[in-house]
Amino acid sequence: MTHETVSSLSPAEDGRSRTIRRRLFVILGVAVAVGALIWLIYWLVIGRNHVATDNAYVDANIAEITPLVSGSVTRVLVADTQSVKAGQPLVVIDPTDFQVGLAQAQAQAAQAERRVRGYFANAQALAGQVAARDSDITRADAQIDGAQADFDRARTELGRRERLAASGAVSGDELTAAQNQFSTAKAALEVARAGRAQAIANRGAAVGAQDVNGALISGSAVESNPEVVAARANVGVAKLNLERTTLRAPFDGVIAKKDVAVGQRAQVGASLMSVVPLSQVYVNANFKEVQLRKVKIGQPVTLTADLYGGGVKYHGRVAGFAGGTGAAFSLIPAQNATGNWIKVVQRLPVRVTLDPAELRSHPLRVGLSMKADIDVSDR
Repeated sequence: MTHETVSSLSPAEDGRSRTIRRRLFVILGVAVAVGALIWLIYWLVIGRNHVATDNAYVDANIAEITPLVSGSVTRVLVADTQSVKAGQPLVVIDPTDFQVGLAQAQAQAAQAERRVRGYFANAQALAGQVAARDSDITRADAQIDGAQADFDRARTELGRRERLAASGAVSGDELTAAQNQFSTAKAALEVARAGRAQAIANRGAAVGAQDVNGALISGSAVESNPEVVAARANVGVAKLNLERTTLRAPFDGVIAKKDVAVGQRAQVGASLMSVVPLSQVYVNANFKEVQLRKVKIGQPVTLTADLYGGGVKYHGRVAGFAGGTGAAFSLIPAQNATGNWIKVVQRLPVRVTLDPAELRSHPLRVGLSMKADIDVSDR
């Protein structure tokens, strides 16, 4: 029946049908041409000046809160998701041991200062001792001179008595007395000389003690003496350790990954919690390597967050490029030198800074998905 119906169409109807089909094809061709023209105009005016990706995520320089001193945790002052201000106390470690350490360091510093003041006081006393030893040497010299005179006189008298004794003019007792006087004078001279040697040795000891004391105080006052400076430095270290028993927020942010409780023993370097600076977050946009030919630092970026949808737009700037692709820094890097190599287009992270005012109006959280569009028209 259909064949008969088609065959029964008049030539005029068949012509109209063909005309309609031609018009439809023309309309379709015009629509395709207009669409292609519109796409070409868009690409020439806008498309070629923009590169975009939806492989972008919010990131931040997160601070790990780790103690610099060990001890038992006595107070935990914050909870997860809590907002904190810079300098706000987060955790308190038992300060008792560090308070005792500070008191000991302060006592040792006071002792060091008194000891150094004693060095300065000894300097004058030791100078007096050196002057006294000089006087002893002078006195010993005078004693030697006197003993030498007595010795010379005794020797002369003995010689005279010995000559007279030969002629019998001097008795034996008188000669013996002269000999004894000579021996006594000689011994006195030796004693005087020994006394001078001892005086010189005493002066050397006094000078040595003065030099040692002078080395301890040379070129410095009490406050700048190395012993005092070292003792005060120990006080500073003790104060610093005491201050470190209170862990504070390094900047404004939100607490995350809290893993500390009262009574827990905090170890140096162990992470207790993290502080996320929500006002300083940025975006890592992972662009294909073929998209980065025209991208430069400082170019404007328009971003949208899946959290708020396309109605909220963020405006940022290209801040820098990563030092390598994600594959290059992966735990098991790709071995592209193998024989079964297949080329895969790589992506390079591009850091985008955001407007702080827009972040305050619509806060973001680390890890949220973003869409990024870079305007490369200023190349």
